[in-house]
Formats: sequence, C-alpha cells, structure tokens
Amino acid sequence: MAKSKSAAEHPSGGHVPVLLDEVMSVLAPLAGRKVLDGTFGGGGYSAAFLKAGAKVCGIDRDPVAAQFAARLAAQYPQSFQFVAGTFSELDRLCGTVADAVVLDIGVSSMQLETAARGFSFMRDGPLDMRMSGAGPSAADLVNKLPERDLADLLYGLGEEKRSRAVAKAIVAARKQAPITTTLALARLIAGVVHGKPGDIHPATRSFQALRIAVNAEFTELVEGLFAAERLLHEGGILSVVTFHSLEDRIVKRFFRPDVSASRHRPAKAEMPSAWSEVKKPVKAGEAELAGNPRARSATLRSGRRSAAPARPVAYAGLGVPEVALRDLVR
Repeated sequence: MAKSKSAAEHPSGGHVPVLLDEVMSVLAPLAGRKVLDGTFGGGGYSAAFLKAGAKVCGIDRDPVAAQFAARLAAQYPQSFQFVAGTFSELDRLCGTVADAVVLDIGVSSMQLETAARGFSFMRDGPLDMRMSGAGPSAADLVNKLPERDLADLLYGLGEEKRSRAVAKAIVAARKQAPITTTLALARLIAGVVHGKPGDIHPATRSFQALRIAVNAEFTELVEGLFAAERLLHEGGILSVVTFHSLEDRIVKRFFRPDVSASRHRPAKAEMPSAWSEVKKPVKAGEAELAGNPRARSATLRSGRRSAAPARPVAYAGLGVPEVALRDLVR
C-alpha cells in the first residue's frame, strides 16, 4: 500500500501528508524543538514543523527530494537542514539528540505519479521501483529470481495468496522475453489473480512486495526505529505513519514488545521499557478521507522515550517476514 498524499498543495511545494494534524498534535508544542523528519519526501511534514517554530533535519534517499528541500532551505536558512541518506542512519546523519523523530513509511505520491520511476501498475514505465535510483531494480528480481524465491517474496512481503501461480506465470513469460515494463507485469499478474468487482487491482500486492524488496524497506524500518531510540532523549517523541499491516505490526511490537509475548515465550521483564506513554493507533478522520481516500490505510503510532538505555538492534519478535531478511536482491 502506498504512502498517501492529498491533492492539496503544501507551502513546501509538495503534497499535504496524511494525518498531518494528528502528528502535529502529538508533537506539540514545537517551538524551539529539534525534529528529525526521516522520510522528507515532498517536505510536507517539515514545512509544517518549521512553520510551528521547530528546527528540522530532513532525510531522504530519493534524489528528487532535494529540490523540495532547497525551497525550505531558502525559506528557513537558520532552522532547516537536509541530508541525503536513509533514515536507518538518522542518528549518524543528523547528529546530536533530538526532541522528536517522524517517519512516514512507504512510497510517496510523487514517486507513484512519475511513470519513469516504475512504482505504479497504473502507468506504463520501466520496471524500476528504486527509491535511491541505485542497486538492483524490480526488473532484476522479476527476471532473475528462481521461481520458489520469487513466490516466497510475493507471499511474504505482499501477502499475495496466489504467489506461486504468479511466480510460475512470470517464469514462463520471461523465458520468451524479459519483463521490463510495469504494465507488462501488471497485465501478466491480472491474468492469474482474479478479484471481485470493488477489489484492489490484481497487481497491488505483488507490486508492493517487489517495491519492499528492492528498497529493503522492512530492514530499513527496523534499523530506523532503533536509530530513533538511540537518538531521542528522555521525553522525546517518535511518531510513525504506516500504510499496511506488515509495517504496522513491526512498529506496534517495537513500542510494546510485551504485546507479542506469550506464555511460551514471555517478554524479558528485567529489561526496563525504552518507551512510555505509547499511544493507541490513530486513523484518518472522515474529513481527511473525503479529500484523500488513500488515507484509509494509514495508521499513526507514537511513543515517548523513557529514561531506559537504548536497546541493541534486534529483529526477533517484531514480526518481520523471514524472506525480508534474505539476501535476494543483491
């Protein structure tokens, strides 16, 4: 599922980010505080934070984000800094302790709406999906992965129930000619996955899985969460907006590892919790949904940093799909 932006233009030049009012409410008051926007994108969140008087460090691996960052840097030269990179390194890229960290996970509308980026199954373009423009592309996975690995990827990262049939069809098609465009792949998948009227597009889950794999999104998310934990001082706030259940599960268990514990594998009670005041998940309201139907999949989770020491990075118990940890793309 994609990160959703409304059609309304934001002063930054990008689109208004989803759940903006809710994020602002969680972080308030912002005047004089240092905020790290780990997924800068079009700069919607950063512009709102700056307008509220915060000092902001924005991070993004997408080269296109730099043009939006330049506008904010010109408008707020003393309060805004942009660093090209991944948010898994936010504590290294933006330096000292921070008052708040905000992460808006997934693909942005500006990426989806640019056919040449290859993220959308609704626009014809090269089968790319690389947020940074570097490394193996979606076409590399589709044309080179063994059938079983491809099926595991589509099921584990996209929850595609027909993953084995889709993988089989892809392997058969690529024997005739490489699959190099988004619409070619989307049509191929639609010939295998048949939905009912009103269902999501047949290629939605497969495209999600490929995008997550190409950009190592789940490992990036886990590393970013723990980087925020290291960076935030006691009382600092981490807010994360996710767009599908797999991401949300990881964030939920990160904040509250005891939630995923069971009588067979209890949580380690001896370790003080790194997070206090973990808030209930927030969804978009009716007004926002009316103007931006894509926001229906967004979930905001937030927590306040406790005085407990930062934990070492650990994937166990977070619900990260096993296939996400395989070195399939390299």
